Amino acid sequence: MNAMDMLLVFMEIVMINLLLSGDNAIVIAMAGRRLPPNQRRKAVWWGAAAAIALRCVLTLGAIVLLKIPFLQTAGSLLLFAIALQLLLDKPGHSASTKAASTLAGAVWTIVVADFVMSLDNVLAVAAVAKGDVILIIIGIVMSIPIIIWGSSFIIRLLDRFPGVLYIGGGLLGYTASEMMLSDPGMRPYIERLSPDVEKLFPLLAVAALLIAALLLRRRSNAG
Repeated sequence: MNAMDMLLVFMEIVMINLLLSGDNAIVIAMAGRRLPPNQRRKAVWWGAAAAIALRCVLTLGAIVLLKIPFLQTAGSLLLFAIALQLLLDKPGHSASTKAASTLAGAVWTIVVADFVMSLDNVLAVAAVAKGDVILIIIGIVMSIPIIIWGSSFIIRLLDRFPGVLYIGGGLLGYTASEMMLSDPGMRPYIERLSPDVEKLFPLLAVAALLIAALLLRRRSNAG
């Protein structure tokens, strides 16, 4: 691989991380938004550390993992559940209790979501790098500032504009539906759909997720 090829691959890895690390930053921000300021920083750093560690591990077997039928579908359903949980999140009643338990809960939510969402990222980076270990490591390292700074920025944005929460939840739902569509086990079923329906599927999934969140929030408030 000559210098020009390496430069092109490097640029591709940059774009992949910009596009695919954003959802990790979103879930960290959404999970940590209820924490006090001092614990938000801990949640961001623990969540980012989990995302990077998981990517290092998953990169080693990313291609094999994502060829397992229905693995991505299971992951996408889990990500839908996480997105719905974050959209329904409410502040606790006791500030002292919330500070301890919510930090642990936020970190756990981040770890699970990072595991699901890191699959597509590491596969994309591994494919672009064509097995070049140095370029793969560069791709992983590059995702660190994107996740940390991105999640900190989104937390501040959610403080000022709480409605952005639904945009974040919609993006997570879109990521989950894209994972399901790329599952090799789902291809025989997806191929039966018309191209138009397949293109609309992620949007329909996001709409269903947001409607379910609104209805459940309304029922909870009414109760």
